[in-house]
Amino acid sequence: MVGWIKRALLVLVAAFVVFYLFTRPEAAAEAVLTFFGAFESIARFFTALAS
Repeated sequence: MVGWIKRALLVLVAAFVVFYLFTRPEAAAEAVLTFFGAFESIARFFTALAS
């Protein structure tokens, strides 16, 4: 039962992502840039700690 629920949630999330990409590509691109920008900020933080 739990495996079925996880699979259903994964399919729903994937469907939402595809829907979002096709209906609002500019907003989706901005979300991706923001997501990877967070990793850049974390890297800068640890670089500053190491200095």
